[in-house]
Amino acid sequence: MPIPSAHPDQPSGPHPRPASAAHTPLPPAADPPAASAADAADPAGEGPHPATDALLARWSHTLVRARGAAPGPDPLPYGANLLARWAEPQRRYHTTEHLLAVLDHVDTLAGHADDPDAVRLAAWFHDAVYLPDRSTNEERSARLAERALTEAGVPAATTAEVARLVRLTTGHAPGAGDRNGQVLCDADLAVLAGAPAAYAAYAAAVREEYAFVPEAAFRAGRADVLRQLLALERLFTTPTGHDRWERPARHNLATELELLGG
Repeated sequence: MPIPSAHPDQPSGPHPRPASAAHTPLPPAADPPAASAADAADPAGEGPHPATDALLARWSHTLVRARGAAPGPDPLPYGANLLARWAEPQRRYHTTEHLLAVLDHVDTLAGHADDPDAVRLAAWFHDAVYLPDRSTNEERSARLAERALTEAGVPAATTAEVARLVRLTTGHAPGAGDRNGQVLCDADLAVLAGAPAAYAAYAAAVREEYAFVPEAAFRAGRADVLRQLLALERLFTTPTGHDRWERPARHNLATELELLGG
């Protein structure tokens, strides 16, 4: 969610995305991962995520299906690189657990998508580059997807669609006929419909990621975005997402807004 800051280039979205004047180029897609999949620790330093092996298997199956008969390198190093990114220490909400949840939600909504595997690949990349003090995370994640998927043998049309979907998560506003975009955005926003304790943990984790933002500014900015979300005609644009998540998400948003002082 955008919050007031000295930077004018903040995108809108479901979480605070303050900008930074600093910019670090993406490493080449072929660079070795910062850690192996087995060593990718969660932000709390408690060791590998218990779903690491299952996630790598899901990644490999999705990538192989997406490239079809085209030859390509071993998918596992790419998956390990991504999991190392999702386990970076600056993350509190945008973690491996979030990736797993989004992938599960995409599977729930897959029947609505025109290309479910493109949506799954976009879920893997949608916050692969993530620094809380920058507003360019989605764009840099999309560029990483373009480079990595091209190198991994995914056809150009699918790679372009994955990058488009990653960029779409900047504002979560898919068009009426954008079935792939609707699935990804609904899957990413499904956290808003969690049980009260889960939603409270999500909100607390987001605040931890933005601990450098003064409390008054954070509260004001988050309250503004909660109002904007509640003003939308629909938070979820797939039929299943709307039926399952619209009502509890609105309840959670309204409750949080009340706790923030309205």
